[in-house]
Formats: sequence, C-alpha cells, structure tokens
Amino acid sequence: MSDIYKNCRSNWKYGLARECRRGLVRGMGYTEEEFERPLIAVVNSWNEYNPGHVHLRNLSERVKQGIREAGGLPFEVMTTAVCDGMVLGNEKYIELPSRNSIADEVELIVESNMFDGMVMLSTCDSIVPGHLMAAARLNIPTIMVTGGYMPMPYLDGKFANYSDLSDHIGKTMQGKYDRAQAEREVAGMYHSCGACGIMTTANSMCLVAEALGMALPGNSIMSATSPELLQCAFKAGHQIMKLLEMNIKARDIITEKSIENAIAATMAMAGSINLMMHIPAVATEAGLVGQWWKLFDKASNEVPQIVGACPSGPWHLQDVDRAGGSKAVFSRLMPKLHSDCLTVTGKTVAENYAEAKVYDESVIGSLEKPYAKNGGLNVLYGTLAPEGGIVKAGAVTEDMRRFKGTAKVFDSLEEAMKALRADKISPGDVAVIRYLGPKARFGTTAYTFQKELKGRGLAHSVAIVTDGRFSGASSGLSIGYVSPEAGLCGPLALVKNGDIIDIDVDERKLDLCVDQDELEQRRKKWKWVFPKEKYPPFLRLFSKCVGSLAKGAVWE
Repeated sequence: MSDIYKNCRSNWKYGLARECRRGLVRGMGYTEEEFERPLIAVVNSWNEYNPGHVHLRNLSERVKQGIREAGGLPFEVMTTAVCDGMVLGNEKYIELPSRNSIADEVELIVESNMFDGMVMLSTCDSIVPGHLMAAARLNIPTIMVTGGYMPMPYLDGKFANYSDLSDHIGKTMQGKYDRAQAEREVAGMYHSCGACGIMTTANSMCLVAEALGMALPGNSIMSATSPELLQCAFKAGHQIMKLLEMNIKARDIITEKSIENAIAATMAMAGSINLMMHIPAVATEAGLVGQWWKLFDKASNEVPQIVGACPSGPWHLQDVDRAGGSKAVFSRLMPKLHSDCLTVTGKTVAENYAEAKVYDESVIGSLEKPYAKNGGLNVLYGTLAPEGGIVKAGAVTEDMRRFKGTAKVFDSLEEAMKALRADKISPGDVAVIRYLGPKARFGTTAYTFQKELKGRGLAHSVAIVTDGRFSGASSGLSIGYVSPEAGLCGPLALVKNGDIIDIDVDERKLDLCVDQDELEQRRKKWKWVFPKEKYPPFLRLFSKCVGSLAKGAVWE
C-alpha cells in the first residue's frame, strides 16, 4: 500500500470504532487485505423508473472494476433520481427540492462513513447538480461519470427528435392533429436509456460537469448505449485512485475560473436556462462568492453559440457526437476558457483537449464562424425584475425579441393552464404566472404551459413571464426566475390584468409600465402567506430553509 494511502481518513488507529467497522466489513465477506485499501464510495443514482438512469447499474460495475484494479475498495451507495418528464404531473418535487435533498443524501452517507473518495454517477436534471453540489460541499477526491444522451430512434423511416414530436400533443388536444398518429409517435419517440438527446437541463448539466473539470474529457456527449461510455466509467474508477494519491480534491478543481468555464460552455451550446440556478449553487457550495448572474450576462455578450443543438438549432446531440463531441467543442472554445484550470485527469483544460478534432464544421462551428453571434442566455433587468429575469435568448425568434403586451395574470400554474385550454389567452398577451419561485412554490416549472402554448400555435405571439422555471428545452419568449419572486413581494406580485409589460431581449430590459406611486399603493395592499397546510413536511421545510435564487437556492 502507498504511504499516501495510509493517511486516508478511513484508516483509524486501533480502537472500538475501527475494530467494529473492520468486523462488520469482514462479516460481509471482504478480506483483511481489501479492508486495508482506501474506501471509495460509488455514488449511484440508478433506479428502474428514470430512463436517464436505468442503465447506470452497468456503469457502476465498470467503475468498481476500475477501482479494484487500481487498488481501492469500492462500496456502491444510492441517491434519489427523479425524472422531470415522469413527474411533470406533480412538479412540486422536481429540480430544486430533489436537488437539495440529493446533496444532503450524499453528505450523510459519504461523511458518516468517512469514505476517502467518490465516483458519482448521474445523468438527469436535478441529480447531476445535486451530486456536484455535494462534491463541492464535501471537498474530497471526486470524479463525475455522466450517463450519456439518448440516441434518436427511427420513426416512419427517419430519425425522430422527441422535441419536435412533443409539439404535436398540444395540436392533438385542439383536434388539429391526428390522434392515432400522435399515439404512434409517443410510442416510438424515445430510446431505451439516456438523457433526452437535446440541450435540456440534463445534457446541459453533463456539459457543465465536464467544463468544470469534474468529468473525464468527452464524457458529456457520449451515447448512453455506447461502449465508449462503459470505457469511460472504467477509466474513472482507475483515475479516482490517482486523484487520491495526488491529493486532488473537488475544490482544487471547482474554482471561480472553472465556474466561468462552465458558464462559457453554457453559452457556446445554448444550454438550459436552469443552469442559472444550478451553477451558482455549485459555486456557493464550494465556498465561492460572486455575482454569478452577471457572469452569465457577460459571457452571453462575449461567447458566441458555436453549436446549434436543439431546441436552439437543428442538431440532436447524436449529430454533435458524430462531429467530434464535447472534446471538439471545448477545443474550439479554448480561447474563451481559462485553459490552465486543473481537471480530474490531473492535467489542465488545455492539455485535455489539445488533440481534439472537428469532423463536421456544419455542426460544430468556430468562434469566427459561429451558429449565432451571442450566447444562449440573457439576463433582463427593469422595473419588473430589479434582480433579474432569465430568458433562453437563443430560442427566441427574431419577431419576438422586442415585445410589448398586455398582462394576463395567474397566481398558479393550474390557473394558467385552465385559461389556456379555455382559449382565454390571445396573441399580444403576456402570461404572468407567479408564486412559483423557491419560497412560494419550490421553483415550480412552467414547462407544461410553455409546451402547450407552443402546440396551440401561440409561441410567436404570446410571451411568458414567471418567477418559476422552465425545462432545459425552453423555447419562445419565456422569461423565468424573475427576482425578487412574488412570494417576497417582488414587483411581479403587484402586476394586474391589463398592465402593459415591455420586453426587449437584446437590450436586456423587462419593464412594467405602471407608475411607481401606483405600485407603492398596490404594495401596501399586498398580502400573501405561504400555504403550509397544503404541503407535506419535506416541502414545508424546503420553503423555510431555501435561500437566494441568485446564489443557487441552496440552504441558508
């Protein structure tokens, strides 16, 4: 055993605690030689009800093989893994509540058992950021293995992109699309495993894990069904032992510079709008202090979108993979990155991607010839959003980038859905959906409203403004995370039906066209109390403890 390994925190001096632990491990069938090895947690989020995670059991076996070969003793432990697509009918639990709970789960099991290092396996929306938050919080040697994208299936003789097919659902509900054809599409629109193959929150967060330096090069854009991914998992098992020997910990990798790299990658591929809460959360857990939304806005001006991945372009991640994958993307992006940042390879970002090649220039562009001149996310400020509101600018069409409309106000997602289905939302309206923020309703997603609005043909004539969030597949003029949220009596709480809202995406403005004196009168009459009697203890606790959205809505 290496002398460095003898200093691992799992190795204690002789005494009751150590010998009890040794006896329990031996009782499970392990040898004395195995017990003396460094103990590595394989933090898996496998389950049978999340297609993005259903294959992670196979990956964890490869990770454990790598750890054993490199001299460690792996122990697989599990965390929650909620699929947003599976629970959209009960959206209260997804993204923020489950993300923070996952970080707590990892802390509990890894810290209580004093593992020496960990390899973390996850794929989907809230799980990847939850794992990264835990890695930053615990600050031990850590590697992420992300589970890859879902390949495109065939439908009617051609590749099928689920994002396109899902738009037909709203049309079917209106009787404008054949029901039998829609049902055929639903039956064949997804593959068996992996993250939905476009730049949703899942694939965006996988990209962030690699951009931070926490995943092996190329991991973020690999097919979930590829041998390459299995090989990556095995290599991660080997590499965690090298990190342990070199004493490279998570916070050596997660720094302010690597956070800026992650933001740059977000812009280069028009990543999910939800990264505006997840990246600040990782930074905050790493002990970093900064104005993270300002960095997003700065990067949006300075970093062009070099990949037109769906929904901000025509390409599925399968096309990006074919064109060179994330290695090629980071190679092209290198002049905009802090190339000296340390990564889990023990090498710098520049060293990791020095040999990468682009195989299709039409898919992966360059800084000189990008898909779009600006990054994918803009932060809008104004009288309606003093602390900011976020729009996936890369998904907003030219005709909607400057919009002035009449407010239709809804105090819940249910109210908004009911009005939409009753044809009470018309072209020229701004649908204001409030009390969805972290304090008021756990950062609830307005994705179902957004998708149905698009399916009804209103995405190019109706804007959405909300203190809730959207899916990573956000499209249209959809402004989320408006801060301060309505539950904190932000200006959004004071909007009335008929008010005029002025939006300018390129000028980054979001204004409520109401006199300030009138707003002050409305503020004096405003009253709202969190309806704790409607929610179970976990969600009540979340609302009580969650902090500023600008810091990622972590615990205060």
